[in-house]
Amino acid sequence: MGATTDIDDNDLDWAQNLANKIGSPEAAIRLLLTICAGYPIALIYRGFIRSIPILNVHHLFFALTGSGLCYFNYGVDTYHSLVAICTSYILMHLFYKSSTYLIATNFTFHMGYLLTGYYFTESSDYDILWTMPHCVLVLRMIGFAFDVADGQKPHDKLSKDQQECALRELPTLLELLAFSYFPASFLVGPQFPFRRYRRFINREFVQYKGSVQEGMKRLSLGLIYLGIRQVGTMMLPDDYFLTDAYANQRFLRKIFYMGLWGKFSLYKYISCWLMTEGALMCLGFTYNGDTLNGKPDWYGCSNVKLLHLETGTCMQHYVQSFNVNTNLWVAQYIYKRLKFLNNRTISYGGALGFLAVWHGFHSGYYMSFLLEYIVVTAEKQIEEVYTKSVVPHMGTVVESSWYSYLKLITLKLYNIVFMGFCLTPFIFLSYERWIQVFHFVDYYGFIWLSGWLIFYFFYKYSHTDNTKKSSHSIRKGEVFSKATDLSPTVGAARYDKNSMAVDANFSQATDLSPTFQSNKKNN
Repeated sequence: MGATTDIDDNDLDWAQNLANKIGSPEAAIRLLLTICAGYPIALIYRGFIRSIPILNVHHLFFALTGSGLCYFNYGVDTYHSLVAICTSYILMHLFYKSSTYLIATNFTFHMGYLLTGYYFTESSDYDILWTMPHCVLVLRMIGFAFDVADGQKPHDKLSKDQQECALRELPTLLELLAFSYFPASFLVGPQFPFRRYRRFINREFVQYKGSVQEGMKRLSLGLIYLGIRQVGTMMLPDDYFLTDAYANQRFLRKIFYMGLWGKFSLYKYISCWLMTEGALMCLGFTYNGDTLNGKPDWYGCSNVKLLHLETGTCMQHYVQSFNVNTNLWVAQYIYKRLKFLNNRTISYGGALGFLAVWHGFHSGYYMSFLLEYIVVTAEKQIEEVYTKSVVPHMGTVVESSWYSYLKLITLKLYNIVFMGFCLTPFIFLSYERWIQVFHFVDYYGFIWLSGWLIFYFFYKYSHTDNTKKSSHSIRKGEVFSKATDLSPTVGAARYDKNSMAVDANFSQATDLSPTFQSNKKNN
């Protein structure tokens, strides 16, 4: 598996010239041009192809334009994606009646092929090679096999998500190629099931209006974020954080710079996703039902929740608003499929472990996902302590406006600064580089997390001990308490089936993190 891209320099040397003039890597320029190509493709499709009643013409259009753009970026290395798609097609027919073999064989082949590609191509930097779109394709092919397998099961045995994605009718090879190479999505996502592609081709979304306008808004936002990213890169380039100039800064300045740099690093991904999403909107592909005011919702393939991300105050908000479709894919095809383990924490750990392996072998990926797991867990613990042990003793202070503003500013600063720390391994990838950056900031994130976990251990120990003492006292005076206690908590220990059911449902509906309530034995 080669790491080089074999492209005819005589034909495409204009791309290199453009890259030289702009001062960006050629691979990055090709990627940006490919994302932008989704807009003229959408224009051609809406103007000339959409009205053609022969569906194979639609499939052929998307298969040719998508594979052509893939070749524009990766040359003959395009054969890797062709091998993957054709293998899924063959496995689908070989194991159509055996769901277990289909899922296991398909999963093993695609992950094995991707990891072998990583082994031969990975360097110490984030490389734009054929493995980048291939990791997107791997998720698409794995999810496709799950959907084919679900299509063989009785409808009432499937979850709601599985019912919406299950495939009862197998696609042709041309359909699968068009789905896999769908323009504006095969390079950087988003993920979507085959059923959405089939609904789009069957003209189920064509009657809804406003997609082009929404798509152009998304393109404008993408360009704005790209501009901010470029300015931020000039101010705080990645290499700066490996220099003595950064190491010699004051501590508070260093962690603040790290936080800003982390935001600028995220904007690289966000700008690509926004422009990709805009092209899909212009195609009319992203219909997601109607909004509350009756207008079409065109955000069915959104990969980032901008408002939630920019106003977020904790790491969990980043998890909920960043790379949304990939997270939904992992939740549907990995986390929920691990339900047989009967433990949320193990299922969540398995999902994060899959994500880390899917990204590659660099230690930075594993450290970043480990930090995400620990930080999200710590935030839930802090919220628990704050709600149970701090707020009850603060009186009217928590209701004052000045306290609300102070709390918001504090949390936002924490959100920016700590996110930069967690993202550092993901950007620098190799151990030698990300550990050097952590050394420059005195490993403050690890120290803070370790201190908190020690505090929380003693807090829980003390709280449990006090609860036992309180329960013993209540048992001693139980009869008197029942007769005289005017507290609204009286009778709280009584067994009430209805109230317990409501409480349980509410807990399940509001628990936003699978790491919280880790002692539960049910997914």
